[in-house]
Amino acid sequence: MRKLIFGMNLTLDGYIAAPGDDIGWSGPPSEELFRWWLDQERASELTLYGRKLWETMSSFWPTADRQPGATPAEIAFARNWRDTPKVVFSSTLHEAGWNTRLVTGDAVAELTRLKNGDGGPMTIGGATLAGAAMRAGLIDEYAVATHPVLVGGGTPFFTALDSRVNLTLLETRTFPGGVVLTRYATRH
Repeated sequence: MRKLIFGMNLTLDGYIAAPGDDIGWSGPPSEELFRWWLDQERASELTLYGRKLWETMSSFWPTADRQPGATPAEIAFARNWRDTPKVVFSSTLHEAGWNTRLVTGDAVAELTRLKNGDGGPMTIGGATLAGAAMRAGLIDEYAVATHPVLVGGGTPFFTALDSRVNLTLLETRTFPGGVVLTRYATRH
């Protein structure tokens, strides 16, 4: 069985995007935090995206390594992003490029099939898709990079659940700018 990891940057009040899908509150990450995310992406054999996050990522990363002033870490991230197999879950998209397969049907059924298959860890991103995986009990690990900002509303990291989920703390780490990373494993 494959491990499924949900990790994102979020505000201290628990949002991954402010109202209007604004993610500008996070600013550019410190080099140290960016490298941590790069290491996480490199460790993942498959990346699962909801439509909104896919559109954000695919609007920048396919050519980010060719942008003037791209750092070595950004170049590495862009290349890894293109090379890593991806699955996008959407009922409105008709195609997705860059080593990506599109799923338009039952997301939970496909997530369950992928999780029960062979292979290495998978990462999942996007509030709606990850929320469905949370409610289905499919997430094995949470990686939360909490930024010292309050936005008062928007898209929450955690979804409403039908029952409690117990977690075990795996790691805490502080990054420049006051960002605090916490990683938790789901206790099954």
